[in-house]
Amino acid sequence: MDFTESIYQAIDSIRTNKLRTFLTLLSIAIGVFALIVAGTLINSFEKAVLAQLEEIGETTFWIQRLPSIQTGNTWYKYRQRKPITYRQYKELVRMTNSTPWISAHSYTFGMTINAGNLSTDPDVYVTGADPNFFITNSIDVEFGRTFIEEDIDYNRNVAIIGNDIVVKIFPNVNPLGKEISIKNQKYTVIGILKTRGALLGQSKDNMVIIPITNFLKYFASPWEESLQITVKAISKEMLQATMDEVIGNMRVIRNVKPWEANTFELETNETISQQFGSFVNFLSIFGFISGGFALVAAGVGIMNIMLVAVKERTREIGIRKAVGARRRWILWQFILEAITLSQIGGLFGIIFGVLGGYLLGNAIKLPLFFPVPWVVLSIIVCTILGIAFGTYPAYRAANLDPIEALRYE
Repeated sequence: MDFTESIYQAIDSIRTNKLRTFLTLLSIAIGVFALIVAGTLINSFEKAVLAQLEEIGETTFWIQRLPSIQTGNTWYKYRQRKPITYRQYKELVRMTNSTPWISAHSYTFGMTINAGNLSTDPDVYVTGADPNFFITNSIDVEFGRTFIEEDIDYNRNVAIIGNDIVVKIFPNVNPLGKEISIKNQKYTVIGILKTRGALLGQSKDNMVIIPITNFLKYFASPWEESLQITVKAISKEMLQATMDEVIGNMRVIRNVKPWEANTFELETNETISQQFGSFVNFLSIFGFISGGFALVAAGVGIMNIMLVAVKERTREIGIRKAVGARRRWILWQFILEAITLSQIGGLFGIIFGVLGGYLLGNAIKLPLFFPVPWVVLSIIVCTILGIAFGTYPAYRAANLDPIEALRYE
């Protein structure tokens, strides 16, 4: 059996049945395209989130009302939890002895920042925070200063702005000491954040940070606002002890009975990674199933093409059997032709899938990674597809009676 001849025969089938083959290869390409695009985005999405968690550090954890990722019908249970208030946060700071680095923050989205006759788009994050926020979240102020306790205690109208705000409303001007306006409230710029780039298509520099007391007064809902508390342990060895102390203190502060579950969520890099891993697995399965439907349809097309090829080459098969060709040679020749057709369609799907994934990832500003595992998976799937849907036509060809085949017109 000549492998090269099988490939030539597959290419000849493409030339002979142009429309049918085109539709089949298109189905294969669409299925593989879906797999590769999903793989590219999932890999990029996963690496971006993990990089962000690594940036914050292994000794940091969060206390919040709701989990970062919610699945199923658990949302109603979580929504029953009472908000984490500023008073509870201050009480936690007072009670916790294992670390001095505890901060609270909240934010609102879609704000417009004005300075003179210039203004930003209505897409700015306004965050209310305290001095420790910059330590616990690994955020640096490049120019000016961060908050001091007096800014919080006296509810001062001061602000620290990101580079996107500087570019839009302070072009060629030093913004330190200048005034900005947010919802008719005037704030003096005391600091400029170090540029941080983008995460998942959202710029991390398009933000304004104000004292948390000021935020709660002017921007927060008094009934629904729940703070996120960030805690940074003094070392990795002290992380578990710090978490245990904070959990115990929060249970006391929120009056949780010994037999009751926590009414708040504690998350670390590890727990968020696990939650995110489950979410990524769901997306992977969804992408695989979506591509699978197209590939199954393509498999039926491959079978039809191969059945037509068997019929058209019946006399040729009879001649080959008459001169001594074995059944398994003919069987594998037709299977290899089916695999070749499948791999040609898969190749186009991989090429366009990688390009599509890169274009889409670039549009939402994701770091791009070549999806090697998904490319390998696509090649394996296309091989299995060729074998699965090429075996029946190959079996029919191999079992043709040589005398009847020679008589076929």
